[in-house]
Amino acid sequence: MKLSFLFLFVTAFLMSMTTMNATPELLTSPKSKILVCGGAMMNGNHFADSVIPAMSEFYAGTKHVAIILHASVPADRDKMERRLKEAFEHIGVEKGTSLHRLDGQGAIALLKEVDAIFISGGDTFALLKELQKTGQLEVIQKRALAGIVTGGTSAGANVLGPVIGTTNDFPVNDIPTRNALSLFPALINPHHPKPEDESSYASREWKINNYRRWNPGETVLALGDRSIAVLKDGKVTLPLGPAWLYAADGSRALESGDTIQELDTK
Repeated sequence: MKLSFLFLFVTAFLMSMTTMNATPELLTSPKSKILVCGGAMMNGNHFADSVIPAMSEFYAGTKHVAIILHASVPADRDKMERRLKEAFEHIGVEKGTSLHRLDGQGAIALLKEVDAIFISGGDTFALLKELQKTGQLEVIQKRALAGIVTGGTSAGANVLGPVIGTTNDFPVNDIPTRNALSLFPALINPHHPKPEDESSYASREWKINNYRRWNPGETVLALGDRSIAVLKDGKVTLPLGPAWLYAADGSRALESGDTIQELDTK
């Protein structure tokens, strides 16, 4: 009896560990419109010239964007809000409001009212912790699945994937789980170096391949600075490269204009 009980206990424990470490299921809908950027997308108080066409097209017709700055150090948020509000006004979005201006209930209410969301960069662990703690993660998921345009850059792009496993950040705080928004059909690695920077490129390539050896079921989309990928109508396109796809059948480089068929959600 004791041995049977011990066997059942160990089996249950191992099954629970497997469940804890499993990649969360992708949340998708034919209405989902998700943009991920590799970072460094700003030029002063405007978006960089190269990213303006993709950002303008993606956010076309929207009037009020919720700006999420949880990844920024609190002392920097007012300045970052001013920069992003001006950048969005420059591409035709009339109003931007940062969640850091509001209390918990106010932030949730704003996320439910706006017609666009943008998650800025900084520290991925601080960002994900705040999204989880406040309940904003679930609200963003529901709104994105209903079709609200949702974009993120750097850390903000990283949390749009299933887990934050390929962020480049140190863990500045503890988080209950690495599970993120699961709205984009691949893990994101932002700020991926270009091949011309041989040592940095080789180092990043090794790190991602090593991560995949431990997590072979996960696909990684690595984005260079100012590179942009978009999920729309169940298909992922790359309006602005370069990017690299690390998947079960190896890795390959991607260029501007490519369609990434491996990430189709239909």
